[in-house]
Amino acid sequence: MLTRTGPGGGIRGQGHGGGKAASVVAELDFLAAMLDSRWRIPGTSIRFGLDALVGLVPILGDAATSLVSAYIVLRARSCGAGNFLVARMLGNVLLDTVAGSVPILGSIFDVYFKANNRNIRLLRQHLAKADISSPRPAKHPA
Repeated sequence: MLTRTGPGGGIRGQGHGGGKAASVVAELDFLAAMLDSRWRIPGTSIRFGLDALVGLVPILGDAATSLVSAYIVLRARSCGAGNFLVARMLGNVLLDTVAGSVPILGSIFDVYFKANNRNIRLLRQHLAKADISSPRPAKHPA
């Protein structure tokens, strides 16, 4: 399974379902990586995923990847993403769908825009903020 590291990469388990949110984010992270950054072009740092490949199939390819992207947003909502964050995520998906539907150029756009990775990063940032701002239970001395 692919793992992510970097800023906002960890979820400590407080707020918005704790361990449940962490497991959902891990599942969504896997889906996003498969869609946007599964493979690397040899000799470069350019990564691409199923979104760019399947998008080469006119209409059906973009429709299929858009459904998976919408699923990621719906699951993010169940993790505690607010209305503004969901709207931002849907905006990323819409831009990816519209621009990605242009034959050939759309697949090139998909390689560089990576809407799903952006959405997971936004979700992680939101959950990290919620984790920091959530009240922690007081520790009682033993």
